[in-house]
Amino acid sequence: MSTAPSNPSLPQNDSPAQQQARQAQINKTQGDYTWGDVESLPEVPVLGSKPLNELPTLEWWVILVGIAVQITRNHVQVKANQESESTVDTLAAIARCDEIEKIAAAIAKDMGHAHAKSLFGKIIDGVIEGVADLVQGAEHASKSDLLQNLADELYRMITDTDVSDIYPKSSARTLDTYRELFATLPTPAIAYTFIEDEMFARLRVAGPNCMLITGIDVLPANFALTEEQYASVVNGDTLSAALADGRVYMCDYSELSVLQAGTWDGEAKYCYEPIALFAVPPGGTSIVPVAIQCGQDSDTYPAMLPTNNAGDRWGWEMAKQVVQVADGNYHELFAHLARTHLVIEAVAIAGHRHLANIHPVWALLVPHFEGTLFINDAAAASLIAAGGPIDHIFGGTIVSSQQTAADARLSFHFYDKMLPADLAARSVADAAKLPDFPYRDDALLVWDAIHEWANEYIALYYADDAAVTGDTELAAWAASLAASGKLKGFDAITTRAQLINVCTMVMFTASAQHAAVNFPQKDVMSFAPAVTGGGWAPVPSETSGNDKSDWLAMMPPPSLALEQLEVLWLLGSIHYRALGDYRSSEFPYPDWFTDPKVAGAEGPLPRFQAALKSVEDQIVARNANRLRPYPYLQPSQIPTSINI
Repeated sequence: MSTAPSNPSLPQNDSPAQQQARQAQINKTQGDYTWGDVESLPEVPVLGSKPLNELPTLEWWVILVGIAVQITRNHVQVKANQESESTVDTLAAIARCDEIEKIAAAIAKDMGHAHAKSLFGKIIDGVIEGVADLVQGAEHASKSDLLQNLADELYRMITDTDVSDIYPKSSARTLDTYRELFATLPTPAIAYTFIEDEMFARLRVAGPNCMLITGIDVLPANFALTEEQYASVVNGDTLSAALADGRVYMCDYSELSVLQAGTWDGEAKYCYEPIALFAVPPGGTSIVPVAIQCGQDSDTYPAMLPTNNAGDRWGWEMAKQVVQVADGNYHELFAHLARTHLVIEAVAIAGHRHLANIHPVWALLVPHFEGTLFINDAAAASLIAAGGPIDHIFGGTIVSSQQTAADARLSFHFYDKMLPADLAARSVADAAKLPDFPYRDDALLVWDAIHEWANEYIALYYADDAAVTGDTELAAWAASLAASGKLKGFDAITTRAQLINVCTMVMFTASAQHAAVNFPQKDVMSFAPAVTGGGWAPVPSETSGNDKSDWLAMMPPPSLALEQLEVLWLLGSIHYRALGDYRSSEFPYPDWFTDPKVAGAEGPLPRFQAALKSVEDQIVARNANRLRPYPYLQPSQIPTSINI
C-alpha cells in the first residue's frame, strides 16, 4: 500500500466480509514477514524473509552516495598523504569520486530533492552537463540501481586498500596522527577538547550514551572512596552531604562482564569494566568527575582521582580512557544496536504480521519502521559479523560482542525503558538536583509532543477502553511481541492510555532515541581517542608512575582509527526524512496520511507538526545559552525512522 488508508477501521467495527478480507491480507503478509534468526545475534528475533518493499528509496540512496563520496575522497587523500605524493591511481580515484558526486547531484536535482543544495553545494547548479544521459529520462528504479552500484563502487575503493598498508602496525600513536586522518573532512571539535575533565563529564549527559548515568544515595560496597578523597576533589563539600542531597552520580559498566578480550593482527586488545563517580558541587549545575575505579574489585583497583599534580596526570588520563572505551561498548552494543535497532525490528515484524493495512495503529506506526529492516539486515551481515568493524575496533572477541548485544536486547524491558520511567529509575529526573542534563530536557520535550500526537490520533479511532480490548488484531500484535518478539514486559493492551503510551514509546524509540545515540557518532566517536571500543593496554594500577606514552598506548592503531572514522562518519551523517514528515516510501512519495480526520486543517497531524516546530524553537534557544550546544534532539535533526 503506497499510502495510509483514507478510512481506517478497527476489526470489530467491520462487516463479516470486511473482516474476512482483512484476515486474507494479514495471512498473505505473514508469508512475506516471517520471524527468523541470525548467527551474529543469538536468540534475537529478526526478520527471516526479505520483502522487496523494504528496500531504501531513491532519496535515501542519493544521501548515502553523497556522504560516501566525502568519506572516500578523504580516504584517498589520507593514503596519498602517507605516500607523500599523488600517484596516478590517487588522481584517478579522486576524479572518479568527482564523477560519482556529479551523478548523485544530478539525480537529486532531477527529483527535486529538498536538501540537494546543502548536500552537494555549488555542484548542483551546473551538474546535469556531462551526466544527462545517465539521469534524464531514466526510470526511477534504474536510478536507484545506479546509485546502489555507485555506493558499492565507493565501498570497494576504500576496502580494496588494506588500511595496514596505509598505517603499518609500527605507526606512531600521536594526537597529530589521529587528527591527520581528517584529510578532507572537517576535524570534529572533540579532537581538541576530549582531554578536558569538563568534557569527560559532559559526555555522560550530552554525549553518545546518556542512558547509563544513575543517581545514588550510598556508595556500592565494591567502590571504595573516603571522605578525605572526595573533599580533595570537590572543594567545600562532603561525600556524606552530597549523597544525602542526591548530588552524586555513577556510571557502572559491570554489564560488560560478558566481553572476552580479543586480538587484532596478533596484538592483544583489552576490555574494561570500570566504575566512574561524578557529583554536582554545592550550588553548581553540572556534574564534575570525582573518581574512577578501573575495575569492579576495589581491592584490586584503587580509586583514581582528578589531580593537578604533574606526576599523576597521565594516570588519571588513562583512567578516563578506560571509561571511554567501556562507554563505547555500552553505547554501541546496549544503547544503540540492542535498544533501538533490534527493539524496533521486533515491533515492525509483529505489526506487519498482525495488523491489517487498514488498521489505524498500522497506519500510525509503519512510517516509523521505514528502512529499519533493511539496515538491520546489513548490520547483522557486516557490522557485527566476523571480520567486520565491531570485530576490528572493539576489544571483545566478535562472539562475546555479539552475545553482549543479544543479551542487552533480550533483557530490554519495554515499559521500564519508557523515557519518564527510565529517568525516574535512574534518579536523574529531578532537574533541581541535576540541572545540566541536555539529553533529558530535550528528550522530554520531544516525548511530550509525540505523546500528545498519539493521544489525539488514538482518540479518533478508539472511543473508549472497550474499543481497545475488543480489537483482536491489536491483541494479536501484543501477544506476538511478548512471545515471538521476546520483548520483555510487553503486556496485553487493555486501555486507551496504555495504547497511547505504547505508540509513544515505539515512535520515540524509532525517531528521537535513535537520533540521540546515532548522530553523536559523527561528532564525537569518529575521533577514536575520544571514544572507541577497544583498549590496547592494561588498566593502570595507580595514578602515579605513568606518562603520556602510556596513555597513547591505550589508543587504537591509526589504521583502525581510520576505519572507525569512516564507519561512524557515515552512520552519523545520514539524515533522511525528519520527524513529522510523513510520506510514502513508494515512488512518487505522496503524503502518507490520507484520512482528512488526521491530516486535515483541524486534524492532529498539523498540530503535531506545529508542536515540533515549537520544540525546535525551544531547543535552539536553549542551545544559544548552553556552553556547548546539544543539537541531536532538535526535531529537524531527528529522522522519523531508524534508516541508518
